[in-house]
This record gives sequence, structure tokens and C-alpha cells, in this order.
Amino acid sequence: MEIAASLRARTRGLLGRDGIEGAILLTPANSVHTFRMGFPIDVAYLSWDLRVLAVRTMRPGRMGRPRFRARHVLEAEAGAMARWGLRRGSRARIG
Repeated sequence: MEIAASLRARTRGLLGRDGIEGAILLTPANSVHTFRMGFPIDVAYLSWDLRVLAVRTMRPGRMGRPRFRARHVLEAEAGAMARWGLRRGSRARIG
């Protein structure tokens, strides 16, 4: 897992990549976009204690709705969140 904690790292996120192995955690963050991305991603909006508030699959060229209670955003390849069992109400484990 990558952690993007600086403004520069969060701004870049997955832009310019062909895909991702694992996931990237954007912190702090409460929304994302997929403009200039070449592949769909799963997005999990997480509270401060890593509780999943919502999970969405986003195609390229989309703007995600801000989640005002979200403190972190976890991004992975489309389908990964379901494989990992991450859904609303579950808690993400980092590490």
C-alpha cells in the first residue's frame, strides 16, 4: 500500500499510471476525481478511524461527490474492494 500524505502526492494520486497493484491511501482527503485516468478504480471513503463510509467504482473522467465525514480515501483497481470484503460499515486495516 502506498500512502499519499503530502499535497503533491495526493494531487498526483494515480494520474499517469497504467494500473495499480494494491492500493493508495490519500490522507487527508474526502473526494477524488478520475480525470485523465485510463482505467476504472474502486474508491472507499473512510472516517478518521478507518470505518468505511461508502464504496464506489469510478470510470475515467468522473468527479466523485465529497463525503464530508470522510478523512481518508482508499483507491484500488476496480473490483478490489469487493474481493477484500470492504463495504459500508466495515473497518479497513492498514499495514
